[in-house]
Parts: sequence; structure tokens; C-alpha cells
Amino acid sequence: MLVAFSISPISADPSGSVTDAVAAAVRVVRESGLPNRTDAMFTTVEGEWDEVMAVVKRAVDVVAEVSPRVGLVLKADIRAGYDGQLTAKVERIEQALAGDGAEETA
Repeated sequence: MLVAFSISPISADPSGSVTDAVAAAVRVVRESGLPNRTDAMFTTVEGEWDEVMAVVKRAVDVVAEVSPRVGLVLKADIRAGYDGQLTAKVERIEQALAGDGAEETA
């Protein structure tokens, strides 16, 4: 499964910066050893249900250590029998954009 999630800590920093708290959450994901990708809005992680959800929980827990309130947005693509979709889905789109076509939709 793929899980894209975003953790939103409430910041006590007068500047509104949440960089350190978000970096701590991303560190948890990267140290998990699961395939992952972080962009400006979400972190996506790939693996089995229990291992992915455990990583999300640990990431939320790390943010909760420095924030009295934490928001979580989560989107999952659950597709049994498919691995490597973190990159394969993007590759299919790139092929379609290049005019090579894609046999399967993202």
C-alpha cells in the first residue's frame, strides 16, 4: 500500500515555523527503511498495512512531543499484489506524457 500523509503541528514559534517538528516526523519515516518520498505537501511511504501505519503513528507521536495539538491528513492506495508503486506510478505518467502510452492507469 501507499500512504501519503501530512502532519500539521500547532506552532508556538512566533514566526509560525513548524520546520523542526516536521523534520522530526520525516526522520522517523526515513529511518523506518520503507520506501518513501517527501515533497512540499506530503510524505508518501510504501509497505504493508501494519508497518506503514506504525510509521505514521511514530511520526505523529514525535510531533506530539513538541506540539500540544497535531493535525493529520492521510490518503491511502491499497492494492494487493503490487510493490514498487512509489516510483512505478510516476513512471507510468511520465511515459504517457512522453507519448509512449501506459498500459495501466495510475
